[in-house]
Amino acid sequence: MEFKNLKKIIRRILKAVKNKEKIILYGDADLDGASSVIIFKETLRNLGAGVRLVYFPDRENEGYGINEKALNLLKKEVPALIIAFDCGIGNLKEVKLANKLGFEVIIIDHHEPLEKLPETPFIIDPKQKGDKYPFKELATAALAFKISQALLINKFSQSLKNNFLELVALATLADMMPQTGENIVLIEEGLKSLDSTFRPGLKAFFEINSLKNLTSSRELVQKIISALNTPSAENHLNHTYLLLTASSLKEAKLLALGLLKKAQQKQIKTREITERLKEKISRKLSIEINNPETGSIIFEGDPSLPLALAGPVASKICNTYRKPTFIFNHGKKESQGAVRMPGDLNGVKALINCKKSLKTYGGHPRAAGFRLESDKLDGFRKCLVDYFKKVAK
Repeated sequence: MEFKNLKKIIRRILKAVKNKEKIILYGDADLDGASSVIIFKETLRNLGAGVRLVYFPDRENEGYGINEKALNLLKKEVPALIIAFDCGIGNLKEVKLANKLGFEVIIIDHHEPLEKLPETPFIIDPKQKGDKYPFKELATAALAFKISQALLINKFSQSLKNNFLELVALATLADMMPQTGENIVLIEEGLKSLDSTFRPGLKAFFEINSLKNLTSSRELVQKIISALNTPSAENHLNHTYLLLTASSLKEAKLLALGLLKKAQQKQIKTREITERLKEKISRKLSIEINNPETGSIIFEGDPSLPLALAGPVASKICNTYRKPTFIFNHGKKESQGAVRMPGDLNGVKALINCKKSLKTYGGHPRAAGFRLESDKLDGFRKCLVDYFKKVAK
């Protein structure tokens, strides 16, 4: 069984390679997005094709996914083929704009489709309607890996397979995809290959003194993931991408040390913000104890919250209170945030239900995100309270 639209996308990419079209690889800023872009860039290189440019949106300034600012920066490249990884399935308006500007867009994503799909015939997402691929919980890097196999066929050597599987395993773990079905094999094979990796960006971690003393290989893997899953970019080039594509061990080691330091700072900052928000939340919940309906969700904003930390903070708060959690950077004009759900609750369905308040939204049932105008926050909160009241009944 293959993904819906796979053959169509393979034909389109091979046509672009043959005709030497401009190809732009556009990825989310996390490890899954960066890994997917790297797998595809190296796949295209094996096909004898170059990549015009690689682009990672700055989450703080542009938000998540394909966005208008990015398209306006990229429009000088028209005509071009944009291949978006780990984003795009919820970017209906933005894909429409890309089409208008003269781009063609391919979307490789694993997030929940919304009520409609973007206006492109080139979408791979196991969760889209009509896709019969049996396992729905693959990371985007795993999708990129499988498309790479279909593109390269006989050129897909064992060494290339191992090289890619290392990235797939790390991305699958970083994105907290369920360790069931195909993911078990992908993780096991990838981590096994990691011990003898040829990639300088991964080899560098085995050369760092502070990591040599770790007794558990799983602990080392978690340290690597923590460093690589710290979204940061410079001129729209993700630091994780730069590390994993580094050509020398010396260069890679410097980048790895920098990312380890950033990951440590991120953990400290996440703890500080979480504790500060917990104090506010606890005070609110004690007031709302006589009105359980308004206290059925956690809805908290902070103007000093970096968007990159909204997800980790929301996860910690959701684990503490076991309630639907909405944590956001409260801006003067616009607010952006993260959603985390306990148990079997579906955050994407909640966002779809309250979409009238939102500019953009999407993600997974248990981990999603949203953006809206700040003057609509109160209406959004009321809509969410009403929604979860209905769900409880």
